[in-house]
Amino acid sequence: MKPFRSSVLTLIACAFFVGGCAETQFLISTTKRLQDQDTATLGNYKVGTPYQIKGTWYYPAEDWSYDETGIASWYGPNFHGKDTANGETYDMNALTAAHRTLPMPSFVRVVNLENGRALVLRINDRGPFAKGRIIDVSRRGAQLLGFKEQGTAKVRVQILAERSQAIKASILGGEQIAREGSPIKVDKLPKASVSTTELAPPPGASGPADTVVVARSTDEPVPVAQAPTTSALETTPSAQPIAEEVTRVAVAPTDIFVQAGAFTNYQNALRTKLVVGRTVPAEISHALIDNRDFYRVRVGPLKSIQAADRALEQVQRAGYPGARIIVAGKSTGQ
Repeated sequence: MKPFRSSVLTLIACAFFVGGCAETQFLISTTKRLQDQDTATLGNYKVGTPYQIKGTWYYPAEDWSYDETGIASWYGPNFHGKDTANGETYDMNALTAAHRTLPMPSFVRVVNLENGRALVLRINDRGPFAKGRIIDVSRRGAQLLGFKEQGTAKVRVQILAERSQAIKASILGGEQIAREGSPIKVDKLPKASVSTTELAPPPGASGPADTVVVARSTDEPVPVAQAPTTSALETTPSAQPIAEEVTRVAVAPTDIFVQAGAFTNYQNALRTKLVVGRTVPAEISHALIDNRDFYRVRVGPLKSIQAADRALEQVQRAGYPGARIIVAGKSTGQ
């Protein structure tokens, strides 16, 4: 009887072993599938190499301290349904944007400096390549920020570093799991969760921030009713769309300038001013940034975005292709 009992025990052990292997394989397969779905929805994580468009070089980088003012534009029907630069399909009704150098995907907070509306957008494309624009938002983004009809707006763009780094870790982690085929627990998968946090006004602004609750319809106007100061942000990356919430921050009057360059050496700034001044009046302004003196050569203030576009073209023709339009004022810290 002992041999028989031993055989039975062996068969039972094998059954458990095979069952365990099958369960493990099922877990691995399911994990891969879920990870693939998430990364497919979010596209590939991409920084990219330097590239040239119309004679201008752009240098993509992980700039987790990115904070810039300038002019925003929007893009829609002509690109709807086409591939974005990181492999997604462009949806003009989603809260996304194109940027020339920031990682894809990454999250930015865009503040319309003309009306105080602020919105979180996800960078998933490259652009804009029109001179003098720093970000190209989706049609829906332009609607919510309140500049769809006018086409452009003075904005401040700030990267959300922690959230952007989290989505990077999620996508790259998912690719590593699929590549190595290593078993992981289901509770290690990225999960959608929502928490609330207050988005403070830009430095120098005064007054409380509020939230504008926005309806889901893509064509109805954005209500301007005020509500408590909260903004729903995902604290862990997922393929869920960004919540359509517009926060309102206090803004002050701003001016538009064309900046030919910023120099630590005053003589270099003076030479630039003399060259630019042959075409359009320019001035030198001083700024202390991180305990370093900078001398900025600027044209302006200019009366409109159209005037800034003309001045930018003149400065670039004078030999400064890196010149850019900036927005300066108390609420921008510029």
